[in-house]
Amino acid sequence: MSVFDGARRVRVAARPGGPAVIEVDGQDVAAAVDAYRITHTVDEGPEITLYLSPGWEGFGFDGLAEVMAELADLRHVVIDFLNAVDARKLDEAVFARDDLDGRPGELTRGLLAQLKEWAADA
Repeated sequence: MSVFDGARRVRVAARPGGPAVIEVDGQDVAAAVDAYRITHTVDEGPEITLYLSPGWEGFGFDGLAEVMAELADLRHVVIDFLNAVDARKLDEAVFARDDLDGRPGELTRGLLAQLKEWAADA
């Protein structure tokens, strides 16, 4: 194992049903991170990109993986959520809603309301 200039010791432990543990040089940074991406190619060492929450104030780094800190771009999270939606279940859920009112746009309002509820429960 080689150590690169600027490398940091990073620990990520994802837990089903709970928040991930994210430590940089033993310091818990999970509260400052909205999302993360880990990449590792044959020619390069591991790299973790931390997508930080707005208002992040910073923390120190020193370790074994390159760390790139950026403000969160959560488009991939939204896309993954929408890709996971079962269209048949969405139809059933929307048509079973009691807030459809017959006004123009009711189906779109119902779809958006249902997706928001599912996202809040995820």
